[in-house]
Amino acid sequence: MAEAIQIQVNGEQRGCRADATVGDLLRELAIRTERVAVELNLEIMDRKDFDHRSLKQGDRVEILSFIGGGAPMDAQGKGRCFVHAE
Repeated sequence: MAEAIQIQVNGEQRGCRADATVGDLLRELAIRTERVAVELNLEIMDRKDFDHRSLKQGDRVEILSFIGGGAPMDAQGKGRCFVHAE
């Protein structure tokens, strides 16, 4: 069995297997990859690399979810604005 390492996910310390990939982490967190961006150590990852990039001790992972919704404002500035979620 692989040893555990410590990483940071969205600012919180978390343990994971030493041989885990970014894709493994997302699956463990039940996060679907279609609507997320992952920043690893301040660099945005290409989705195709999630299953190939191994996590290392001290890595910092930020997972950003995209949420759609709202409607554009009309010509008079009335209506709902687009929703931005953090």
